[in-house]
Amino acid sequence: MLSRRDFEKAEDLIYRSMPATPCYNWPLLCEAVGTEVWMKHENHTPTGAFKVRGGLVYAARHKERFPESLDLISATRGNHGQSLAFAAREHCLQATIVVPHGNSLEKNACMAAFGAQLIEEGEDFDIAVGAARQLSEEQNMHMVPAFHEDLVAGVGTYAYEMMQAHADFDTVYVPIGKGSGICGMITARDALGLKTKIVGVVSERADGYAKSFEAGNLQNADRSDTFADGMAVRCPDPDALEMILKGAERVIRVGDDLIAEAMRLIYRGTHNIAEGAGAASLAGLLSEKEQMKGKKVGTVLSGQNIDADMFAGVLSGKTPTVV
Repeated sequence: MLSRRDFEKAEDLIYRSMPATPCYNWPLLCEAVGTEVWMKHENHTPTGAFKVRGGLVYAARHKERFPESLDLISATRGNHGQSLAFAAREHCLQATIVVPHGNSLEKNACMAAFGAQLIEEGEDFDIAVGAARQLSEEQNMHMVPAFHEDLVAGVGTYAYEMMQAHADFDTVYVPIGKGSGICGMITARDALGLKTKIVGVVSERADGYAKSFEAGNLQNADRSDTFADGMAVRCPDPDALEMILKGAERVIRVGDDLIAEAMRLIYRGTHNIAEGAGAASLAGLLSEKEQMKGKKVGTVLSGQNIDADMFAGVLSGKTPTVV
């Protein structure tokens, strides 16, 4: 279990490349939900998403462990890959990122702009992971998993910042992709000795973690065809699931229509852009707003990286579809 000192060491590495992010109380969000809501703005990072924190910690410690500087390779739908590309550049490493076919063009462009070599393989994230593992063996590259203690320590600093400032949150809603974000929140809460309840939010179209939480053991999702690509994961990570089973209050599902509604609300209420996964925590709160009345609640705008055409469609009232 990560301690306060572990998070402070991670902060030392992260703050060399970026400052802490703000957590704001937006009146129009409070009005829409009917309670006191605070939003952690992880869209205000150098890559537009919380994942950069984990990438910076992982890359720094990788370079300490491997002075010969093995190149990095990983699979992503976007934000994990951008974090590694950015962190690799910061630490003079090379990153190769495998993405599935049909991945966000703008996320791909950002990864390439940060210096990553991009490879398209497979029809979804989990197939891309297998391709990345194979390439790592064939070309002697270091495979960076989507879930690892260094990633949790890094991304968990957003939660550590958030809960140090607001130790009186009743509940915090957190989106779940592969699991590092919610596990960071759980470990930060526990390191600070708080009683805040943590609710995981998944897409009903990629509900492996919800099924697993309900069953008490690992259950894969049947599909992952959600436009909220940061949550489009069929196969939960066993280590992340173990932490979620022990530390989360519940894991809830939200539909793509409600995610799109939350994106519009965030834009109207804060003039911030949220990608699908970035709006999922607010969507989760909207789905449970009756039981949250009178409580102080935290949400996480985990990322803003959505293609312009798709976001324009959402603002016009549409819910994007995945073919």
